Amino acid sequence: MGILSGNPKDEPLHYGEVFSIWSSLAADYGMIAGYQTFYNHAGDEDLRKVIEDIIDTCREEIKQLEKILKTNGVALPPAPPERPVARLEDIPPGAKFNDQEISAALSVDITGGLVACSQAMGTSTREDIALMYGQFHTAKALLGAKLLRLNKTKGWLVPPPLHVHYPDGRD
Repeated sequence: MGILSGNPKDEPLHYGEVFSIWSSLAADYGMIAGYQTFYNHAGDEDLRKVIEDIIDTCREEIKQLEKILKTNGVALPPAPPERPVARLEDIPPGAKFNDQEISAALSVDITGGLVACSQAMGTSTREDIALMYGQFHTAKALLGAKLLRLNKTKGWLVPPPLHVHYPDGRD
């Protein structure tokens, strides 16, 4: 048997896998802190629920990512402290993120997360790592769909210019 056969957990991680896992963990740590801040600023209860769901998803990812790095003797990235809960009324209006801004930022982050998961899946040689990122990708896609629905329902979605093609030449 070769080095890359048998139980995937017995195979060594390659540098790309270590970098993907370490980077994902650092991103999750930062997103939790940022999203806790967004939660404090959000006024819409549906948006607050999506933020909670995203934070929970990040926490689940962290458990798996930390375990893999620790098992393989890789130091964990630094994590920012948890953010305290604040009252929305205590945040001055000029210093407050509005709900549409928060939702747009979440949408951008989920899109970037989907791309990062796809890249990690495509560069992994260990099946367990590729499958883990496949699970992360699916969870992010579901959160993205939930957020898209929320953006449409609340009127927060700003679509790009629509391409309308008129086949009869009425351009």
